[in-house]
Amino acid sequence: MSYDQAQRLRERLKSLKTEAKSVAVMSGKGGVGKSNFSLNFSLALQQEKKRVLLFDLDIGMGNIDILIGESSAYSIVDFFNQDMLLSEIISTGPNGLDYISGGTGLGIIFSMDEEKFQRFLQQLGLLFKLYDYIVFDMGAGISEDSLRFLLSVDEIIVITTPEPTSMTDAYAAIKNVCVNNRTIPFTIVVNRAFNKKVGETTYKRLEQTINQFLKREVSLLGTIPDDSTIMKAVIDQKPFILFQPGCQASKALKMISQNYLEKKNTMEKIQEEAPFISKLKHFFMKGR
Repeated sequence: MSYDQAQRLRERLKSLKTEAKSVAVMSGKGGVGKSNFSLNFSLALQQEKKRVLLFDLDIGMGNIDILIGESSAYSIVDFFNQDMLLSEIISTGPNGLDYISGGTGLGIIFSMDEEKFQRFLQQLGLLFKLYDYIVFDMGAGISEDSLRFLLSVDEIIVITTPEPTSMTDAYAAIKNVCVNNRTIPFTIVVNRAFNKKVGETTYKRLEQTINQFLKREVSLLGTIPDDSTIMKAVIDQKPFILFQPGCQASKALKMISQNYLEKKNTMEKIQEEAPFISKLKHFFMKGR
């Protein structure tokens, strides 16, 4: 991040008093398009005039960099290894999207002493005052470390496909979170659906299983068609919502972002829960 960018962030920090909503995007298995969704969803929210930070927590893989064909100057690895500020490792992606790269060479975010972790929390708390939404692109599956993040966010978007193995793994991931938190909201996105009916049927099957065995309510955020444009955009290393805004996948993604924002407006919490930073601190200390 340049000096001018850092200065603009400091000025925004002085004037803003909002607290970003934290959204985790997870999947039960890899290869379902989770990171691609996180990227395009963040861009779609930005197109709706929201301030968004995309945080790649699939640490060591650098998925977002690959999807946009960039090599970030800094990543979360530099924050830990070089004692940089989080604001200094923010990169600017397509359409000016702010994001933090997962980088390479670091596998466990919480393998640090308490002093380093407190510094991480303090820095992250500052970023929460700069944005409307912070979207955490989680690694595939759930580890002990990623679970702490998942238990701390305001809500979780689960990406699945119509494949039975993908649905089974998505259910297992949701169950893993539910065992530890019975109230966190889940929404489902069915990716690579052959058509809308297949997407809705996939969701219904997953919903029924969750209701029956976990006694939890979930909702369908939307379906994304199995559009060949997505693969073309991936090969060209461009977000498909920018690569071809008029394709079926882009239209579906825009509808998903609009549905998401409408739900946020009509489902305001009656009681404020503990903020993300407080919850993350609690789960980190509890796990030590």
